[in-house]
Amino acid sequence: MSTYKKEFGTGVQNAAGTLSGAVEGQLWYDNTAASFKYQYPNLTTVGVWSTGGSLNTARIQTGASGTQTAALAFGGEAPPNTANTESYDGTSWTEVNDLTTARRLARGVGTQTAALAISGFVDPNPSALVESWNGTSWTEITDVNTGRYATGKAGTQSDALLVAGSDPSFTGATEIWNGSTWTEVADTNLARQTQGTGSSSTDAIIGGGNTTPGRVTNAESWNGTSWTEVGDINSARDAAASFSSAPTAFIAGGNNSGVKAQTESWNGTSWTEENDLSTAREWVSGAGSSTAGLAIGGSTPSNTAATEEWTGAGAPIGAWSTGGSLNTARSALGGAGTQTSSLGFGGLTTVALANTESYDGTSWTEVNDLNSARYSAGGFGADNTSALYAGGSLPAITALTESWNGTSWTEVNDLNTARNNTNGSGIATSGLFYGGQTPGGGVANTESWNGTSWTEVNDLNTAREYLGALGPDNTNALAFGGLVRTPVEANVANTETWNGTSWSEVNDLNTARIALAGAGTNTTGLAFGGSNPAKVAITEEWNGASWSEVADLSTARNGLAGAGSQTLALAIGGDTGSKTAATEEWSSSSNVVQTITTS
Repeated sequence: MSTYKKEFGTGVQNAAGTLSGAVEGQLWYDNTAASFKYQYPNLTTVGVWSTGGSLNTARIQTGASGTQTAALAFGGEAPPNTANTESYDGTSWTEVNDLTTARRLARGVGTQTAALAISGFVDPNPSALVESWNGTSWTEITDVNTGRYATGKAGTQSDALLVAGSDPSFTGATEIWNGSTWTEVADTNLARQTQGTGSSSTDAIIGGGNTTPGRVTNAESWNGTSWTEVGDINSARDAAASFSSAPTAFIAGGNNSGVKAQTESWNGTSWTEENDLSTAREWVSGAGSSTAGLAIGGSTPSNTAATEEWTGAGAPIGAWSTGGSLNTARSALGGAGTQTSSLGFGGLTTVALANTESYDGTSWTEVNDLNSARYSAGGFGADNTSALYAGGSLPAITALTESWNGTSWTEVNDLNTARNNTNGSGIATSGLFYGGQTPGGGVANTESWNGTSWTEVNDLNTAREYLGALGPDNTNALAFGGLVRTPVEANVANTETWNGTSWSEVNDLNTARIALAGAGTNTTGLAFGGSNPAKVAITEEWNGASWSEVADLSTARNGLAGAGSQTLALAIGGDTGSKTAATEEWSSSSNVVQTITTS
């Protein structure tokens, strides 16, 4: 019989509180609380939507199949009707071979490599066409018995269900596909256009839809033989996305006197309202499972290419925890390094500061000051032994650059363009500095640092200040958020990636904001804090293509500094309404402590 000592190589340890270095699943005895405790993964308690990669062609009424990381979207109306097919890898969509026949309102079942496009609308009539996808191309196969559109669907390429819709009048007709022929079976109780989903031809659910005299909440469940009325959805609608993994199912978005964002889940008995889509839309398509789904395209009411990814409750999440506090509370400071070897320098109380502090993963220690007290400059570096701080306010706008060697700061070559409200990323020998404000206003200027001097390189696409920044060197950077002054003053969500030569616009932050911080690289990063216009605690994770909202900071703040990576980051200081010394530590695979017994 296995013992705890055999599994972990040690007996149960004593600790006064939390056991330092405890790993997932480890047990210890808290001799302060007189309790046994163990560490387990921090999991989402509710499902959430986050931004995915956008379709290449914005459209409505597409068909879809597959999973969240391997999906297919086909057909739809751009307008006009299109045959476009796109493949999704969990990050971005790629155009592949078109449908044989352009159409909208077809339904999809199956996977990314083995799918069916069933029925739909081929102008000017409902269609009975069915096409089969083999991972490379589409082939026409046996038609359904009743051509129709706006149906429910379920199953796979070889075992499918098509239900209800319009032909063009409302119908409850149900057909089963066995891989070679379609067979008519029992009709639904209520004829309608609808949305529905299921894992096979013997297990499906439809909810809501449109019929005479309008949109309904009715839901019906299929057991392979007949339809049974079950608990209604909470919000009457049609034109929604649907996806499932038995025995659960989801519908999201739709229309009822306006586009909707509501998401509802089916647990086999009843429907429950979940977190809304980030963007309300109708004629949206769904793919994936109840724990990892997709909402694709649709109308907002204009056609959109946006994709949103659903993460169901119970998934592991990152979290912020309290770190050691700075010795001097401040905002508008610079930060550099890793979660366990970092620097915080400069900043603002009521006056500009030169204070520099070094962090060892537990506490901050005051070290030698900057030569010139300043704030709202750009700081970056590999760890607490090497860093760079450039630009800022003295309070006059400056081009000063200082380099840290682990002991002291030395003035080095100035920036070409003096500026404040700026940011930068990299290490002390290879960095990038971008954006900010000059006496003439916001700028797009970018300068590259080679360890000795600054060289002007290609500008940002969007001139801005108070932006977030991250990246490991002068060939890899990300600029996000910030404030633009023209043509009207506004906070922006714009994100740009640097490839060593030029900036390219990529997917925006979910929340536009200024005075935020970042950590990581232009393929794996974090953005956190800021204001728009109120201070926010929002944290977003960057996967190289899009931003996803993750766990918030414990304290909303702006003017903070960031350090570290996407998996192990620091949020340092800032302004919560007053200057703060608080430091928070991010772990992307966070654990929580559970008490087992108390004596």
